[in-house]
Amino acid sequence: MINQDLTASNLKQQATRLRKFLATKNIEIGHSLALEAIANQHGYRDWNVLCSKLEPEEPTWPEIGKRVSGTYLGHAFTGIVHSVHVSKQPNIRRYTFLFDKPVDVVKSDKFTNLRRRISLDLNADLISVNTKGVIDNLLILDR
Repeated sequence: MINQDLTASNLKQQATRLRKFLATKNIEIGHSLALEAIANQHGYRDWNVLCSKLEPEEPTWPEIGKRVSGTYLGHAFTGIVHSVHVSKQPNIRRYTFLFDKPVDVVKSDKFTNLRRRISLDLNADLISVNTKGVIDNLLILDR
């Protein structure tokens, strides 16, 4: 098995750093070649083999009280996590957010409907999903 500290994210960051270093030496390589070099450095034939040996990364879920930012219905927002509930579906959580400033949820210019608190389901990528777990992009949290 592979070192527990190595994750796909960390390895991709290593590949990015390798590309930047080589660029300072006037050696330009693509990201895919940098990934292959990282895999070779760790003793694997290629990037796909290395990835198959990695433990799956656990999603990091925002906790109650944490400050968050992102977009809701196309509007940028900042706020806090008010509550979190685990869903019956794997890797889905029910979140309630309290926005710092209310967000207009109506597209009409004839009237407005401002919301300061919303509840919805998020997947492990911190993107809102409907009741069937299908991405609906109502809310996207920044990482």
